[in-house]
Amino acid sequence: MNAPPRTALAPGLEISRLVTGLWQVADMERDRGPLDPVAASGALLDYARAGFDTFDMADHYGSAELITGRLLARARAGELAGRPGPVAFTKWCPVPGPMTREVVRAGVEESRRRLGVEAIDLLQFHWWSFEHPAWLDALGELARLREEGLIRELGVTNFDTAHLAIAVGSGIPVVSNQVSFSVLDRRAAGEMSAFCMAHGVRLLAYGTLAGGLLSERWFGAPDPEPGAIADWSKLKYRRFVEAIGGWAALQAVLGALDAVARRHGVSIANVATRWVLDHPAVAATIVGARPGEREHRADNLRAFAFALDAEDRVRIAAALAQTRPVPGDCGDEYRRPPFLTASGDLSHHLAQLPRAYRAEPVPGNPARWRVSSGSRWEPICGYSRAVRVGDRVLVSGTTATHGTDTVVCPGDAGAQATYVLDKILASLAALGAEASDVVVTRVFVADAADCEAVSRAHGRVFGDIRPANVLVEVGRLIGDYRVEIEAEAVASRAVPG
Repeated sequence: MNAPPRTALAPGLEISRLVTGLWQVADMERDRGPLDPVAASGALLDYARAGFDTFDMADHYGSAELITGRLLARARAGELAGRPGPVAFTKWCPVPGPMTREVVRAGVEESRRRLGVEAIDLLQFHWWSFEHPAWLDALGELARLREEGLIRELGVTNFDTAHLAIAVGSGIPVVSNQVSFSVLDRRAAGEMSAFCMAHGVRLLAYGTLAGGLLSERWFGAPDPEPGAIADWSKLKYRRFVEAIGGWAALQAVLGALDAVARRHGVSIANVATRWVLDHPAVAATIVGARPGEREHRADNLRAFAFALDAEDRVRIAAALAQTRPVPGDCGDEYRRPPFLTASGDLSHHLAQLPRAYRAEPVPGNPARWRVSSGSRWEPICGYSRAVRVGDRVLVSGTTATHGTDTVVCPGDAGAQATYVLDKILASLAALGAEASDVVVTRVFVADAADCEAVSRAHGRVFGDIRPANVLVEVGRLIGDYRVEIEAEAVASRAVPG
């Protein structure tokens, strides 16, 4: 085989099963400034000529979009004669805030301009905090831009299963979810893969080689001293190593991968890649590149030169059983502890993001604050989404109402519960409280058959906190609502200024 095999990510969009990731462009430019776009695009041209013609980037990966734009222009000019044109994935990662038609279009147009294309092959959407509900507005506008022809296909990145379910249940035509997936980080292998298989969403797996830590270079090597690992990618995956049990756990996994690799005459990286590619929900793995510095195309291609058999899988599974699972679901590392990212603890960054709601003092009562969520019923009925008196915060019965009156995911109680809990957390945050401050929740379901789905959504938020709780089946809820939840908390902070 002299080129990676290909797969249809969506009808009419064929991609390489080894996608070339350009996140390290930002790392390369950190100290030296922007790369030479001619030289860098020439390096990518060599990848495309070898069949590695699918490239993944983002609006914040340094000049990656501009470099890829130069590559696409060179391909249109005939420098890839006899080969398919390159495929370009990019990501839009806006700061949470109102996602109007103008805001969304401007974000897409900027990437279109940098890439120099009429339509972006795959636009992937990332959202920092689901407590801000405008992510659904953004996806709705992106879907409209897809219909308009500015985007060929729409994906998401670092969505957990619960919020991917809301997106799909809201009719957003999501074809992919880009997530961390490796022998070290197996979160995507369970509930996420099952959901994707059931709903026609494909996974694009990054971190498959843990920034290069899953290689012969690190097998048998001593635990690096603090500061010995400098590049952003390895810094990130070093934190994953700690999450699974530390350097000894990594060595046990590397030992198993090495035994399998020697059995088949391939590399540790080949075995790690093959293990992920064999998962049926995975369309492709993303392997990072440093354009013009070094490339490993020939070795990466050997991932398709062998097959893992039962003996191999048993050996790998035995090593993985000695590790701790990475906690949570896909994408949690960007939204909750432990923050397994190159920049470490993101608490400060997340605290600075714009809040979904803003508290206002109640006229005539300086000790009392309230929050409105924008529901049209709040002023009609004369109530607040949440009220704070002293340190006590009370959140009204909350339903899955998006905007003024849109019901989220009618008929899906689990998805509605996820959305409701996001609204509750946003209301608490506006009043100086958080999930760990909640002391009681009350849950009302229209059908007892929905209790497990709703309870699982509740457990994802409160599993470690365990407030007092009551769950009851009621005669019915108004309209298409399947669940309503209220909460009380004792705030740990002052009302944000």
